Amino acid sequence: MTDTVLDRLLRYVVIDTQSNPESQAQPSTEKQKDLGRVLVAELLALGLDDAHMDEHGNIYATLPANTEKDVPVICFCSHMDTAPDFTGTDVKPNIVRNYQGGDIQLTGDASRIIRVREHPDLEHQIGNDIVTTDGTTLLGADDKAGIAEIMTAVATMIANPEIRHGTVRILFTTDEEIGRGADKVDIAKLGAAFAYTMDGGRVGEIDDETFSADGVEIEISGVAQHPGTSKGVMENAIKIACDIVACLPKELAPETTDGRQGFIHPTDITGSMDAANLKFIIRDFTNEGLTDKEALLKSIAEQVIQAYPGSTMRFTVTEQYRNMKQVLDQHPEIMANLTEAVRRVGLEPVTNSIRGGTDGSRLSFMGLPCPNIYTGGHSYHSPLEWISVQDMEKSAETIVELVKVWEERA
Repeated sequence: MTDTVLDRLLRYVVIDTQSNPESQAQPSTEKQKDLGRVLVAELLALGLDDAHMDEHGNIYATLPANTEKDVPVICFCSHMDTAPDFTGTDVKPNIVRNYQGGDIQLTGDASRIIRVREHPDLEHQIGNDIVTTDGTTLLGADDKAGIAEIMTAVATMIANPEIRHGTVRILFTTDEEIGRGADKVDIAKLGAAFAYTMDGGRVGEIDDETFSADGVEIEISGVAQHPGTSKGVMENAIKIACDIVACLPKELAPETTDGRQGFIHPTDITGSMDAANLKFIIRDFTNEGLTDKEALLKSIAEQVIQAYPGSTMRFTVTEQYRNMKQVLDQHPEIMANLTEAVRRVGLEPVTNSIRGGTDGSRLSFMGLPCPNIYTGGHSYHSPLEWISVQDMEKSAETIVELVKVWEERA
């Protein structure tokens, strides 16, 4: 299984699938379909005859049940796109065989070093095989490791029919990294009762909670005037926007918060003298905390704009996703079966709260309760991204054990 999951990862990461937040299409980049076509061909070759890609690039496939029990239909989901944060073009994966400790010098950029003091999880990888980039791109294990693990688990179940399981649905999505992974998923066609995203990090860590998230846009209309005759007239929209940002509480920023603390985070500012635009993301684990932060931001903006009587603003809140724990707590068997599967592969399950979101956040509120399972990846969205082959194997093994648990407990 180790070689199989590694071969798949190496095959997938060299396909450029970065998504593009500036595009309004879905998928946002047609190149995501390049990987989709490869996956459909591999699924068909495995015998999953209904494997196909829809017009949005989403991949659907079914592993039929081989048990007479009435087992809920379970879906495993990963995303095909890689993050736009760092280039994913011309990925050159490297393998450190039988890692014996110490820093890892990347081969394509001498300034890139995976240092043990910054990546302490390397201390638990002695003797394992580590996959890195050459330092000039991200690796794309987020989330091509998840795809490789799902594909390997499916191949394992097909090759070993004594493994009893209910119907297993496969879903590979596009544009997760830009927050649109679930936008075009056809839940009815998927036909699953529950799902699991393979999109986590350290092995043993499972996620049943995410931030709740909103976006805020503040549109400012100032007063334009020639700077030579602007005294008492000009109200510079850029300065208004900067005043709003300057008034944000420092203790509510991403760089000053951790754990269960939420934040207000400006992500974009554009403008000219007469008009400016501010964009924010608001994050909290509770809806009440989200509402409070939005009210605070609006109050700050209103106080700032009072000093500019000729200017106006428009404050718009857009819902992005909600904490999936609100849904998962209504179905305790989802996490109970998962923790049992984790223990069966020799790991102690650690339940985490993600300071972010996954496809599972959206899918849960679309009627498909969906926690998140580890893939073994580290330093996502970075040229220092790395993953252990043995951890990937453990993740694929977890999928197999999980479907067995669902069948046994049906």
